[in-house]
Amino acid sequence: MTTAIEIQPAGPIHGSIRPPGSKSLTNRALVCAALAGGESVLSGALDSEDTRVMIEALRQLGIPAEHDVNDLCCPNPLPKGEGTKASTIRVTGCNGRPPAGDANLFAANSGTTIRFLTAMVALGRGRFRLDGTPRMRERPIQDLLEALEQLGAKAYTELETGCPPVVVEAAGLRGGRATIAGDISSQFLSGLLMAAACAEQPVELVLRGRLVSQPYVAMTTAVMAAFGVRVDTQPGRFIVPACLGYRGRHYEIEPDASAASYFFAAAAITGGKITVEGLSRLSLQGDVAFCDCLEKMGCMVEYAENAITVYGGKLRGIEVDMNAISDTVQTLAAVAIQAEGPTTITGVAHIRHKETDRIHALATELRKIGADVEERPDGLRIIPGKLSGARIETYNDHRMAMSMALVGLVTAGIVILDPECTAKTYP
Repeated sequence: MTTAIEIQPAGPIHGSIRPPGSKSLTNRALVCAALAGGESVLSGALDSEDTRVMIEALRQLGIPAEHDVNDLCCPNPLPKGEGTKASTIRVTGCNGRPPAGDANLFAANSGTTIRFLTAMVALGRGRFRLDGTPRMRERPIQDLLEALEQLGAKAYTELETGCPPVVVEAAGLRGGRATIAGDISSQFLSGLLMAAACAEQPVELVLRGRLVSQPYVAMTTAVMAAFGVRVDTQPGRFIVPACLGYRGRHYEIEPDASAASYFFAAAAITGGKITVEGLSRLSLQGDVAFCDCLEKMGCMVEYAENAITVYGGKLRGIEVDMNAISDTVQTLAAVAIQAEGPTTITGVAHIRHKETDRIHALATELRKIGADVEERPDGLRIIPGKLSGARIETYNDHRMAMSMALVGLVTAGIVILDPECTAKTYP
């Protein structure tokens, strides 16, 4: 185990890279492929802890999934089990009904896995238990369970905490109308939408409150459409027709836009030029809008048909609502401390329920290196200061490790503790 890495400062960084496949797209495509009729081939899929726990859970549900890893991204592959590179996954779908009658599924700290599978197993017949790491047992899921109950499922938390472990006593999903909270996690709605395609009756999902991370729901409906199910999307509600069913297909997965944000930010803070291949302004992933933030801060951004290039420039602070691209909040914070003037980030109260309380963790670690940070209920105000080295806690949060490593490119003495937590999405 590598317990710490000291990041070495660098001059302007120039180059191009194609990050591994999108975690968000990989796990959505896995669910749709698993529920489809026939075989699906997912190419360019991400190989990481989050996708491996999803694949293993599908196998436990009786759904064949073959994972072929291609050594494309790393010249020195990591040991088996730690996740490495781009890969191909072959899935033989169950035609809307998971075969297993009983399963005990472990989701580690993967929110997409536990939330998508909780909805998916309600389509089966039998008793299913879903659990994860100690942090997963602190992450809310009660709103999803209440929505499933409205659609005819029996689902509850084992410890009556509103958080996992979850038990689903499944007898198929009846369908109908359900209200779902939108202000905690868009994954609740995404999980329900994907399962709804295989319910006995049409499903109408009505949002309660503001929907956070809205582009991720648009991503979900786009993946569903690719597998043959079209959702009627209306303001504040979603209607999924009954018994359409998914069709197996070949599906190519884009590089991960959230992972790409670290390279875009590296260009921004070092005054370099970095091209990320495989993404465009028309990407299914909303996190490409992170480049809009960099542009407002003073960078130049060029969009091509299959690439995005960021040129670093003189950086200035901005005010930005990052509700739609909240997975890049930590990346923007690493840029903000290099800018002239304060940066205010709002609209991201929900990231307190992620792998860690990301608002509090960011404020704590940025203060260590010399920034003045005001922690707010729904975001942060970051005022740059004289920066110095520090040992950075990562809170078992892959995005804390990757974003704070960026600071080390321009500030000597930045040491990232527990860097292997990045195995979650980007080993």
